[in-house]
Amino acid sequence: MLHVGINGFGTIGKRVADAVRVQPDMTVAGVAKRSPNFEATIADDRGYDLYAADGREPFDEADLATAGTVHDLIETSDVVVDTTPSGVGAANASLYAEHDTPAIFQGGEDPDVADVSFNARANYEKAVGADTARVVSCNTTGLSRLLAPLRESYGVEKSRVTLVRRGADPGQTGRGPINDTLPDPVEIPSHHGPDVQTIFPDLDIDTMGMKVPTTQMHTHSVNVTLESEPTTEEVTSLLADESRLFLIPETLGIDGAGKLKEYTRDAGRPRGDVWENCIWAESITVEGRDLYLFQAIHQEADVVPENIDAVRALSERTASAEKSIRRTDEALGVGRGLVEHDGSPQRVDSHADD
Repeated sequence: MLHVGINGFGTIGKRVADAVRVQPDMTVAGVAKRSPNFEATIADDRGYDLYAADGREPFDEADLATAGTVHDLIETSDVVVDTTPSGVGAANASLYAEHDTPAIFQGGEDPDVADVSFNARANYEKAVGADTARVVSCNTTGLSRLLAPLRESYGVEKSRVTLVRRGADPGQTGRGPINDTLPDPVEIPSHHGPDVQTIFPDLDIDTMGMKVPTTQMHTHSVNVTLESEPTTEEVTSLLADESRLFLIPETLGIDGAGKLKEYTRDAGRPRGDVWENCIWAESITVEGRDLYLFQAIHQEADVVPENIDAVRALSERTASAEKSIRRTDEALGVGRGLVEHDGSPQRVDSHADD
């Protein structure tokens, strides 16, 4: 049983902790927090051992018991998942090295924070046995999941993506825009293309970014020039077979991120999370060698399964990407609650084989 420490219990950390808890081969060693805010209270209510990142006194004053400091958490963990804010993870890297504890960082850190930038579908094997890995950002995760099967089956000559990004997560009250649509950045390419190249170094990709005043999800407009000429039906079938891609059938009447989030809440997903890329099936179009589609990416949730797979890769407990992905998906419920209907593309369900 792998003992996994979570340093940070915010938007990503609390989701990773809950995902670790349902895995058959993992347990939560504890979670570290800087302050005794509402998230620390939730961690305590859920039975997670609480560790103080910056001193125990504030927790004592708030009558929240702590099991020790972040050093104690690192020492008791087989692997630590660092989900602290951007920049803090890099500062924490020396702590993990000091304790000789493998560590996983998030996409807000620079690539050089870790031995490898990680996406389970694209380059799992490169992280097996590494000391550190960086799970790439939500947008890079979504693009890597999409591009991996396209590269394998058809080859990719060029990828062009426009990312329409949410202005802030629901809890980020200090961020915007409030009433605007911003090119972000104005320069081309946006940082997303170079980040994808940390997964696929030889990929020719251009990206443009925008921010809009919503807290729902990111939406990508994707154009990929393939090296061969599959039909629309062939590409649709290929993508439908990917466990972390969900093809939204037209029959559901989901025409935007708002309805998509409502659907996942109604389907019983915790926090309404969407772990999969959600691709509008009717948007998939192939003209010659050019593929076009729209996909939605839930910035709060899509990296969660990747963090679980990264834990297995670093610990060398599961050397196969396929095996780890199946185990993660089955335990977490990836694919369940997102049911396709009436002749729409069907995804192949997968089951852990041990």
